[in-house]
Amino acid sequence: MAQHPQETVIGRITSVFGVKGWLKVYSYTDPVDGILSYRHWTLVHDGKRIAAELDTGRRQGQGIVVKLKGIDDRDLARTYGGAEIRVPLSELPDLPEGEYYWYQLEQLSVYTVEGERLGKVDHLLETGSNDVLIVKADDASIDQRERLIPYLPDDVVREVDLAAGRLVVDWDPEF
Repeated sequence: MAQHPQETVIGRITSVFGVKGWLKVYSYTDPVDGILSYRHWTLVHDGKRIAAELDTGRRQGQGIVVKLKGIDDRDLARTYGGAEIRVPLSELPDLPEGEYYWYQLEQLSVYTVEGERLGKVDHLLETGSNDVLIVKADDASIDQRERLIPYLPDDVVREVDLAAGRLVVDWDPEF
């Protein structure tokens, strides 16, 4: 499903937790429990948008569990499994200069330092050691290959120009 231009995905509901309507959440925020600072969520599930309000939540092992207002039993909670959790962009905190949210990097045109166009950033992956840009070819690319480029500012990623919609990488196009 296409993302609304004024919101971003911050996590997803994975399954139920217990019998009183609690839900397990996979958070895309850093730190992981940062998702708990957003009280008003839009859940997107099976093409439907559902307004939800966070009642309470906490770390549970490696993950997060939450209780949403109005969801008080396991059967109702189960219907939300797989839902994306979205918040308005206006609720995201400002980042220091040189840091970016993933949504800001998606769809940027990617060029090598020599000026060769590799395609556009489709999405990013978190690998543990560093994030990875998934760059998909487009009509203006030098070829039709998909590339996985490590997101390493000042090393591989040399320039991010959001206004111009451009990202410059020190990357061999043969990779």
